[in-house]
Amino acid sequence: MSVLLYLIPLSLILGGVGLLAFFWAIKSKQFDDPEGNANRILMDDDDPI
Repeated sequence: MSVLLYLIPLSLILGGVGLLAFFWAIKSKQFDDPEGNANRILMDDDDPI
């Protein structure tokens, strides 16, 4: 039962770190264009001249 005294605060801290990492990823615009890379790989930019 005393293990819960360590595990509950640890899980709250890790959850907070994960939440901060998620907000940092949104703030640094990592989710702005999720379809861009998927469509860009299909484009053929190697046209011979």
